[in-house]
Amino acid sequence: MRDWQGKRYWLIGASEGLGLALARQISAAGAEVVLSARSAAGLERAVAQMSGKATAVVLDVADSASVRRAAETVGAVDGVVMLAGAYWPMRAQDWNADQVEAMCDVNFTGCARVIGAVLPAMVARNHGHLVITGSLSGFRGLPGATGYAASKAGVMVMAECLYADLRGSGITVQLANPGFIRTRLTEKNDFSMPFLMEPEAAAREIFEHMQTDRFKTSFPTVFSWLFRLSQFLPDWAYYRLFAPK
Repeated sequence: MRDWQGKRYWLIGASEGLGLALARQISAAGAEVVLSARSAAGLERAVAQMSGKATAVVLDVADSASVRRAAETVGAVDGVVMLAGAYWPMRAQDWNADQVEAMCDVNFTGCARVIGAVLPAMVARNHGHLVITGSLSGFRGLPGATGYAASKAGVMVMAECLYADLRGSGITVQLANPGFIRTRLTEKNDFSMPFLMEPEAAAREIFEHMQTDRFKTSFPTVFSWLFRLSQFLPDWAYYRLFAPK
């Protein structure tokens, strides 16, 4: 079990949904939390829901200068949780260049910006905790997931590289790959979402994972088997199942 008392965690993408639910759990465990998102008003409401010490720092992960300023304002932290995300369901036939670029810039490059802003100090101190949010959609290409699945796959591989480099150091790297969660992002979907989770339940999964020394968790468990096992299928079988003509 992790000792949260006296620790300081920075959660990015924490003004609503999964990020807000996870911030409440970390705050209740005794850690000081710093909440970031683009909306100052949303952050003010989020901070009011914390049970312990909490502050808000406005941040746009798609803006390098904004990330650097926020990191300087936040200062030293024990852990960083990257939860910010952008999503539009999209087939290749309906390619929207602005939306694809936004998904890549927020989900993948935004994650890289945040890590670049906090990791050097963690390495210098030999102390830190990085938690990165991937997705079940990142295991293999899916129809209608242009932009989102690709950006999440990049995030997941980035986490794997960080874990490989930082094993045995004082820096813990963890990856959480959730399925469908009821948020303003998934409200855009017009298809059935199996095993749809409420933000509080998904946050509980991530919080429990953060209590362990394990690198990766994918959930809901039964639903995740479909995506993890799909990696072993040959292309002809995989696409016949997941993207029939």
